[in-house]
Amino acid sequence: MITVASDDVESLAAGALEWLMKAARDTGDGVAWPDTLIDEQVTPVLYNGSSGVISALLDAWRYFADDRYADMALRGARGVAAAVEDWEDSGLYTGVAGMAVALRGVHRVLGDTAAGASAGRALDVLRSRYDGAGWNDWFELMIGNAGIALAALECGDLDLAQLAVDRYARTAESTTAGVQWEVQTGRVHRMLHLSHGTLGIVYALGAVGRAADRSDLVDLALAGAADVVSRNEAGPGGFLVPYSDPQQQHERIERHNYGWCHGPAGDAQAFRLLARVLPDDPAWPALTNRCWHTLVDSGLPQRIRPGFWDNNGRCCGTAGVLALACDRQVERGDGRDFADLLVADLAARATTDAEGVRWSNVEHRDTPSDLAPTTGWAMGNAGIIRELLRHARITTNRDPHYAVPLPDHPPTA
Repeated sequence: MITVASDDVESLAAGALEWLMKAARDTGDGVAWPDTLIDEQVTPVLYNGSSGVISALLDAWRYFADDRYADMALRGARGVAAAVEDWEDSGLYTGVAGMAVALRGVHRVLGDTAAGASAGRALDVLRSRYDGAGWNDWFELMIGNAGIALAALECGDLDLAQLAVDRYARTAESTTAGVQWEVQTGRVHRMLHLSHGTLGIVYALGAVGRAADRSDLVDLALAGAADVVSRNEAGPGGFLVPYSDPQQQHERIERHNYGWCHGPAGDAQAFRLLARVLPDDPAWPALTNRCWHTLVDSGLPQRIRPGFWDNNGRCCGTAGVLALACDRQVERGDGRDFADLLVADLAARATTDAEGVRWSNVEHRDTPSDLAPTTGWAMGNAGIIRELLRHARITTNRDPHYAVPLPDHPPTA
């Protein structure tokens, strides 16, 4: 098996950071990042904009002790803070909730009181937008109430977190095995995984229920998890659940995925969380193990066929699986070989030149197939940098935790 030395991983991350630093755009209030370098529009959000980039810069500052990264994170925080009141979306990955997480992270890591005050202002904005049921007609984690609950919890506002999960008891739909929820009001397809489906709601209910000592929320989380577990199609030794039920008939949606968003790399994070909520129940570590074995045996990161594994990023690709492999390395001691394989694949697929290092994802049905490199957490450099630096820290026996933990990823025990 090909491995990448820790020094080379550092160099890869440093090159990706250089490309990311050059991509910053001066906004007058601070700096901000576009999704790709061909975009004119910058965005402050966690998914593909400045809030996600800031988290990578804070990891870089802590790792390299280079104040350029801290300075750029502070400038990025000013840009995010300036956008809080006027940004209409409220969600974790798409709106003000994620911006609050990033700003609170700058405050905690760098001691910047202005960022802390801006995070508090973002939470005030969220409270002012609550309409008695939620912030929009989405139920899931990335856009809807579940993610807003997790952001509030991460920022230390338990009352707001409980308000955000209040709707789930009265909107749960009974199934033969447990309960499920709509992704968005009026959508026919019920989605199952962490990003847009039942397990993302389960995660929020379990996390808030644990923090608030509310057994009703934990019981509802367990009912949602039971429904998803009942849909496993991988047999007793693995875990692989369909993309949705009924299956969406769309040429770009396969029945099974493997990443953080719609596959076992993310499902395992929900089960890891439930293992913290119910530490005496062996079912949740067992399910985490089954997700892990499914990933290791799947063939990724090989591109076995067109469309099987064409993404390097944190949301749908290799970096998101690397996050779980690093968790395994810390908690179970069995993730190193697979993590090394994933890092070697990322190294092989990187573009390196005078501008720095970056990654292009692939859409095999488009011409050209290589997509434009992106800056952000979900599909681009920021998300990959975070996982490369974490892998390097773990392999050199340094702190395995992120500088700014995202609220849907349990810290390693």
